[in-house]
Amino acid sequence: MSATCPTCDDSLLAPAGQPVAATAPTPAPASAAAAWPAVAAVAVGTFVMVSTEFMPIGLLTDIARGLQVTDGVAGLMVTMPGVLAALAAPGLGVAAGRLDRRTVMVALTALLLVSNLMAALAPNFATMLAARLLLGLCVGGFWTFAPGVATQLVPPEAQARAVSMVLAGVSVSTVFGVPAGSLLGSFAGWRFAFFASAALTAVVLIAQWRLLPALPPSRPIRARDLLTPLTRRLSRAGLIAVVLMVMGHFAAYTYLKPLLLQVFGLSATHVTALLLTYGAAGFFGNFLVGTIVARSARLGMVATTGLLAVALLMSTLAGDGLFAASAVVLAWGVAFGMVPGAATSWMLHALPEAPEAGQAMLVTAFQVAIASGATLGGRVVDGSGITSAMLVAAALVAGAMLAAATLGRGDRSARGAVSAP
Repeated sequence: MSATCPTCDDSLLAPAGQPVAATAPTPAPASAAAAWPAVAAVAVGTFVMVSTEFMPIGLLTDIARGLQVTDGVAGLMVTMPGVLAALAAPGLGVAAGRLDRRTVMVALTALLLVSNLMAALAPNFATMLAARLLLGLCVGGFWTFAPGVATQLVPPEAQARAVSMVLAGVSVSTVFGVPAGSLLGSFAGWRFAFFASAALTAVVLIAQWRLLPALPPSRPIRARDLLTPLTRRLSRAGLIAVVLMVMGHFAAYTYLKPLLLQVFGLSATHVTALLLTYGAAGFFGNFLVGTIVARSARLGMVATTGLLAVALLMSTLAGDGLFAASAVVLAWGVAFGMVPGAATSWMLHALPEAPEAGQAMLVTAFQVAIASGATLGGRVVDGSGITSAMLVAAALVAGAMLAAATLGRGDRSARGAVSAP
């Protein structure tokens, strides 16, 4: 997830569990020439990590067939890392204590390499799940430490830019990870897609080993710091809306490829093209939500959930064929491109004095919702079919819209475009 806030104070850009003020005192590299390649190494690592997290969505039917499980069971590849990441995001932040953040980042990247290789070589589904559990640790760890590391690498006046660069890697991977994995899988098989991810991870590991300086934290994160978002009305409302919205999205999105193949009757070539279209639409959604949340964080959340609910409902009513599928994918892509910005804007507005605590809980909420949504979607798909899963997903997202519109009343205008954690 990415964050940009041109008109906000830099402290509002603090990511999960890593307040800018807490990490900034560490001396930056001697020159910009040394700092920015190090920031880029972290950003590319974040891109690879999130791309790997979502890669099975575009390859789900191929992996299920290759490892001889149903599509519903294969959805556990999305569920399992989500569950572990939800625990790891706050847990690793507290457990790491004063451990050098360079050591933490290199270790997480090495673990990501092992996960990719295990997935590529998996002889059975149990091995694949073990690989995905390792990935869950990486996801929780990267989201907790990577943006904070970026602030340590540069002088104070460049911290906002550095955080934006690292989180932009997450945004790009969310938009393009599934289409890229699907494209590689269609040409050379799903194992090749994981091997390609492993190769890029190895390059990132070498780059981080060579470019990252020592990065001792100024103070450890305390467990009680993570409870603040649960004590405020607006932040609680935002977390409820985010859980319902993301849960609904992933109950459906995990099975997007089977939807396009089985319900809309498209060819594999058309499916790949539409997944790429989904990614392009997501970039437009990122831009669109920035203009909306600049006026009101509540309006941004209501607009996002409303469009997403309509897109999911359209998937059951639009008929079949390429034209109908294209309309659904475009609306869906724009809507989910808006999700991260809407969620982060809400939390930054709800907790301006504790942005790091809000982002930490937002990470956990996202991962719990991803895991729950994929599990629910799998059960509905196996029991009642893909169309039923789309209807259930639409109902959940409509619930998120209702929560944002009612529980979020009293929300003041949130100035500045903010995109996702």
